[in-house]
Amino acid sequence: MRPPSVTCNRWDVVIVPFPFIDKPTTKRRPALVLSDPAFNQAGYTVMAMITTGANSQWLGDVPVTDLAAAGMPHPCLIRWKVMTLDNRLIERRSGSLSETDRATADSNFRKYVFS
Repeated sequence: MRPPSVTCNRWDVVIVPFPFIDKPTTKRRPALVLSDPAFNQAGYTVMAMITTGANSQWLGDVPVTDLAAAGMPHPCLIRWKVMTLDNRLIERRSGSLSETDRATADSNFRKYVFS
């Protein structure tokens, strides 16, 4: 039996098995939903990686300042490693970005991804 599909809103923080580019494995980690609910209703969601950023920094990384709203227990960054994932793989919603974090993420996404 397949797990039920989870449909999220833009700016939700979810827990998913995030794929690696260079390995045939995944790692359970938080991700930021970027796509609109109308898109997500089709069964897939576009999202970006959330990481501690301990090993490196990327241009455009966005620190999450309101960890409680996002449901994050530790300091973390939104990183513009973007993927589309089947909604059935979304394990759960942990929170949502605060208005301030949304504005910063949106600005950096437009500046560094769509510049």
